[in-house]
Amino acid sequence: MQTPLSRHLQRIEVALANGQAARSAIAASWARSAHLHGLDPTRRHAVPRLTQAELAEARDRLGPLPLLAAPHLDRLFQIVGGLGACVVLADAEGVALDRRGNPGDDRDFADSGLWTGANWSEAELGTNGIGTCLAEGRAVTIHRDQHFLAHNTGLSCSSAPVHDAQGRLVAVIDVSTARADLPEAVASLIAHTVGDTARKMETDLFRDHFPRARMVLVPGLDQGQGAVLAVDADDLVIGATRAARTHLGLRGDLSAMPRPLADLVQLEAHERLEDAERAVLNRAMARASGNVSAAARALGLSRATMHRKLGRT
Repeated sequence: MQTPLSRHLQRIEVALANGQAARSAIAASWARSAHLHGLDPTRRHAVPRLTQAELAEARDRLGPLPLLAAPHLDRLFQIVGGLGACVVLADAEGVALDRRGNPGDDRDFADSGLWTGANWSEAELGTNGIGTCLAEGRAVTIHRDQHFLAHNTGLSCSSAPVHDAQGRLVAVIDVSTARADLPEAVASLIAHTVGDTARKMETDLFRDHFPRARMVLVPGLDQGQGAVLAVDADDLVIGATRAARTHLGLRGDLSAMPRPLADLVQLEAHERLEDAERAVLNRAMARASGNVSAAARALGLSRATMHRKLGRT
């Protein structure tokens, strides 16, 4: 009679022998786990863990992200905590930097290695939510026996990537639960909520990076997708979130090579000097509530010059 361990090993061996890695993202991750990282699915691998000093350094390397992430992790845990789940924020190396969990479940998650300082990269623990999300650069759900290591097959994990202001993957949010009776609809809802939380976190990180810029939502997209542009006083785009970069095909450092907002989102542009001047005058008059003298002072013009320009425009 086959044991659960032998059945798990056989399932992996059959998938790899039949070339399923070319057709299945899970099988592809299993192939990386076995062939690239040399892991044995039947052996319990110790979860590498950073010291407190190393953990503090890893958090410092992420700059403002841990602080900005905290309220999002709190809200996410409020949603999923009742399902016996824990919430983890990991860095781009797969190291868990912060977590939320119920005290009654902490011992089980600590035994599983879902604890701060633990490294959940694919190289260390094979197919899993955090590591496979990092390896593939996209949101993933790894449900129970989809994990590579047999020791982790009691977990269901949903993870989503977090990108910085330059569009680089810098962190992962993960929700994991050991509940065996988790309905598929609830699992899908968790995955959606994790992805939504990641996008909100990206937007906060983006706003923090461009504190003086005007934030413009990319038209034609659902606001929940987090497609935001940072625009300077000259209507030049100096930054874009990952979603905006993907939708608009943007590459590189936009701060160094800004793009006109009108070119990117097909707005009517003031390309003539007289059009631009009229726009400046109109804004000054609006700020001065129609008072010509006040608007002139704000622009450093005489009242006569202001009247002349208004008459010309």
